[in-house]
Amino acid sequence: MSEPHESGAGIRPADGQPQADADFLRSFKRFLERVNETPPDARVQRTPFGEELSDFLGADAEALPVVVEEFASYRIVDADIALEEIAGRGEARLVGVAGGSAHAHAGLAELISSPHLPFKPGPAEFAEKATGPKTTRQVVSFGARLLSYRGARVVIMQRASRPDMGRPQSQLEVLTTAEPALVSELLGEVRSLMVERSVLRGKVLAFESSDFRMDAGATFLERPDVAEGDVILPFGVLESVVAHVIEIGRQREVLLAAGQHLKRGVLLYGPPGTGKTLTVRHLLSRTEGVTAVLLTGSSIQHISAAAELARTLQPSIVVLEDIDLVAMERHASPQPLLFEVLDALDGLDGDADVAFIMTTNRVQVLERALVSRPGRVDLAVEIALPGGPERFRLLEKYAAGLPFSEAALAEAAQRAEQTTGSFSKELVRRAVLTAARKGVEVDDDILLHELDELMSAQSALTRRLLGDGSEPDGIGDDSDDEGGMSAAAAQARAALFEGTGPARYSTTYVPLGVQSDFGWTAHVPASGDSDQPGATSVPSGSEHPDTKHPDAQRPDGA
Repeated sequence: MSEPHESGAGIRPADGQPQADADFLRSFKRFLERVNETPPDARVQRTPFGEELSDFLGADAEALPVVVEEFASYRIVDADIALEEIAGRGEARLVGVAGGSAHAHAGLAELISSPHLPFKPGPAEFAEKATGPKTTRQVVSFGARLLSYRGARVVIMQRASRPDMGRPQSQLEVLTTAEPALVSELLGEVRSLMVERSVLRGKVLAFESSDFRMDAGATFLERPDVAEGDVILPFGVLESVVAHVIEIGRQREVLLAAGQHLKRGVLLYGPPGTGKTLTVRHLLSRTEGVTAVLLTGSSIQHISAAAELARTLQPSIVVLEDIDLVAMERHASPQPLLFEVLDALDGLDGDADVAFIMTTNRVQVLERALVSRPGRVDLAVEIALPGGPERFRLLEKYAAGLPFSEAALAEAAQRAEQTTGSFSKELVRRAVLTAARKGVEVDDDILLHELDELMSAQSALTRRLLGDGSEPDGIGDDSDDEGGMSAAAAQARAALFEGTGPARYSTTYVPLGVQSDFGWTAHVPASGDSDQPGATSVPSGSEHPDTKHPDAQRPDGA
C-alpha cells in the first residue's frame, strides 16, 4: 500500500531555481486540483466580503443588480472628490478587500460570491494622483464606500484604472436595494460634482498615449509665461489671432445674445521655426483660468476625448500641433485621422466656448480637406519667415545688454534673409562665444564676422537646421502642385469616404504588418470619366479593370 503524500510534494526546486518559486508552484498546483474537484453544479458561496455588504444593506447582496459607471482614467480624482462630498453628508465607511491582487480581476458580483476565492474585508487601497503640475491628492484606487443616499443604503465600489491589468478606464459599481431611479439620481449627482469640482478645470493638460491603454492619459503642465513682446511677428498678425481666440470668449454674453456662435477654429501655418508654437504659448499665458488641452504627434488620435473634455470644462482651448504630420496617418480603417479631427470640430454646439488652434508646416496637405468642409476653420493666419524689420527686432531681443551698435544689428538683419528667430539667437551666441575664446569684449566686427560664417555655403545645412523655410530633402520630390503622393491619397480617400470628390487616383489600403495581397484597392474615376460611374474595389494584387487608364496610375509613374 502506497504511502499517502501531500499534493505537490513532488515539486522540488531545479538547479538554480529559488525555493520561493517552488513554493508558488506547489500552492498553484493545489489550487488547480481544488478547481478540478469542484462539482460543476456546486453552489457559489457568499464570501466574507459579501457577508459584510449584505449585513450593511440588510438584504442578500448576491441577489441585487450591479450598475457600472465608467469614465476616463484622468477623471479619478474628480470622482473621488465627488464621492467624498456625498459620503460626508452622513455616516459612511470605507471597506477594501484582503487577499493579494486577485480581487483586481474580479467584478463586484464576483467579490460578493465566489466558489474558489473567499474574498475577505480588508483595508482600502489608495493611490497618489496629480491635481496640478506640482500638487497631488490621495484617492481611493480600490475600495467600497458604504453610505446613505436619500435615506437608502448604497454600496459604491470605486476603482482606478489599471491598464496593465486590462482595465483602461476608472470605474464605479453601485449596489443598493433602492429603486433604479435613485441610482440614476446618484450617478447624475456624481457626474455634476465631477464637473463642478474638477481639478482639471482651468489647467493646462497634455494628452498622451500609453503602451497599455487605448484611451488617453493626461499630464498637467505649467501654464506658459510668454509676454507679448517676446512674440515677434509682422504688425497686426498677433493682434488678429488674439482677437479671435481670446476676445470672442470675453464677449461671450454679447455674442450669444445676438445669436452668434462662440466655437472657433484657428489655423497657424508657415515654415518651421517662424513662431507658431510661441504664438500658442502666448495665447495660453493670456488665458489664465481657461482649460487647455494640448495634442501633438500620436496623441492627436485622442481628439474626440479632448473635444469632449473641452466642452465639459469650457471655456477651453484645444491645441493640435503639427497636424500635418498625422493628417495622412493610416488607421485600421481607411479614414485619415484628419477627418476625425474635423468631425470633432463639427461635433460641438455653436454656443460652446471652445477654441481649436491648429499649427502646420505644410498647409497644402490640409487645404483640400479644410476647403471641402467649410466652417471648421474660420481664421487661417500665415506665420511667415520674418522680414527685415522682424529680424532686426529679433536681434535686438537676443542681443539685449550687449555692446552692439544699432547700425551693426540693422546690417545683420538686412543680410540674414530667409532666416528664423533661431538663426538670430544662434548668431548672437556665436559672437559672444568667439569673443570669450579670444579673451576680448564682443563687438560689431565679431558679430558681422560670425554672420559671414553662418551665411557661407559651408553653413548651408546649419541654416536649414535653424530654419530657412525650405523643405527637407525627399519631401515634395514627387509632388505636384496639390501636394504629391500625400495629396493624392488624401484626395482619393476624401472622395471615397467623405463624398468630397472627384478624385483622380487609385489608392491601396494594406493592413499594417501583412503583405499587400491582403489589402484592397479603391479606384476613384477622374472627373469627366463618363464610362466610370463610381468607385470600384478589387483585391490588392489582382488586375484592375481600368489599369490601363492613365488616371489610374500612381502620380509618380510607378
